[in-house]
Amino acid sequence: MAEARAEKVGPPVAGPMFLPRPSTWRGVACPPGVALAALVSGSAAAVLIHWDRPGIGWLLAAGVAATAVFLVDRDARKRAASTTSDAVEATSGRQTARTGSPRFNAGRLWWAALALALLAVGAVRAAGWLFALCVVAACVAGSLAVVARRSANGILYDTFAVWLAAAAAVPWAYAGTARVRSGNAPRARRLGLSAVVTVALLTVFVPLLGSADAMFAALLETVTPDVDMPSLARWIALFAVAGLGTLGALFLLAGPPPPATAAVAGRTLRRSEWALPVGALAVLFAAFVATQFVVLFGGDDYVQETSGLTYAEYARTGFWQLSAVTVLTLAVLMVVLRWAAQDTAADRWWLRGLLVAVSVLALVIVASALGRMWTYQQAYGFTVLRLLVEVCELWLGLVYVLVSAAVLRLRRAWLPRAVVGTAMATLLALAVLDPERLIAERNIDRWQQGKTLDTEYLVTLSPDILPATDRLPEPLRAQVRTRLRADLGGDAWQSWNLSRARAR
Repeated sequence: MAEARAEKVGPPVAGPMFLPRPSTWRGVACPPGVALAALVSGSAAAVLIHWDRPGIGWLLAAGVAATAVFLVDRDARKRAASTTSDAVEATSGRQTARTGSPRFNAGRLWWAALALALLAVGAVRAAGWLFALCVVAACVAGSLAVVARRSANGILYDTFAVWLAAAAAVPWAYAGTARVRSGNAPRARRLGLSAVVTVALLTVFVPLLGSADAMFAALLETVTPDVDMPSLARWIALFAVAGLGTLGALFLLAGPPPPATAAVAGRTLRRSEWALPVGALAVLFAAFVATQFVVLFGGDDYVQETSGLTYAEYARTGFWQLSAVTVLTLAVLMVVLRWAAQDTAADRWWLRGLLVAVSVLALVIVASALGRMWTYQQAYGFTVLRLLVEVCELWLGLVYVLVSAAVLRLRRAWLPRAVVGTAMATLLALAVLDPERLIAERNIDRWQQGKTLDTEYLVTLSPDILPATDRLPEPLRAQVRTRLRADLGGDAWQSWNLSRARAR
């Protein structure tokens, strides 16, 4: 949506910031259809979303909101392009070509597709914890799709930009309806009176006809939602959240935040100041990695002789410490990459050499942490939490690869969005993997190898694990399936889910 101004009220406004002032929304023209888009998006969310469980309604509601934002934005861009073309023709006397929307933006399409794909998980997987993570990630991806490019406010603002702009978008949208409200006041009053009469007539005739015929009463029951206080509160909350999100997205498109500049200032760390601590880390990590190779080739007997622990206990004691090391090291690398001076060729060579060395050694530490957790799970069983921390470690390893690429290029502007994008892609890959079914299958593998099976934990998982229970003998299989199916209940069409449908 172009930054067209409704009137000249002062200097141009760059766009919404963390706390938008009244001049921000007053300086950005509100195109037609903004209020209607928010109304449609809010209504779709209230009708389609059942927030107590994953379902297809989440994806449908997001699709309605995305379509409403796209149509209003496209119409506003066409209007702005047409106005600009007419102004040029009037001043120069030359015929100019009229264009509509700006050229294709692959980045915006990528984030929007990722958001919809994350919400589509609710139509396939029944695990509530997995879908909750996907909803949060989809909100972040949607905000990045609206902002499109890095803004001067930074990655933290970009990830929450839609919701930060929602407060300013409400008076902005209300101001945009001023002309409609002033010009159509008599017609609005007539329409309001007509709506009141319609409701009154339905209130009288619907109960009479329903009591007169049982078939008609059954039809009314299927199409009439149960209105109670919890349902009413859910509808209002979903309407407000979806409507505000739509307004915030359209407000950002109308007055986008200023883009980030390529210039990087303030590199104050000299080579003598950062090379010593980073070099010490490299030496320390090299010694630790050498120890890990000794343990790897020494096996369980070597570990018991040197530490007095079994291999599984040894793996458990070190995992969380190694995870903390990888996270802290990542912070150190980012600080050095941001503040280290790059004035001379020697500075740049030292920066590349030491930071890449630490990154490679940290990758080996990540692999060691993953190996420890895998060994621990093989000994004591697989759980959701243990699988999640393994996935986080895999993602950290991918982040180290990205950091190494940024170090070699000595360009880090693209890194924050790449890190966020890989986190969402990793979550989507986890959903495709079907994590709870994987956990159940691995635990059943351990049981077939003579180890214990924690059936009390299995029945706390979702119906995603039902295909894995085919390998259990009777009556154990029947007991597990009976307890899993006890919480299935019935789904309305808005909350349809493939996993629960198969379970039924």
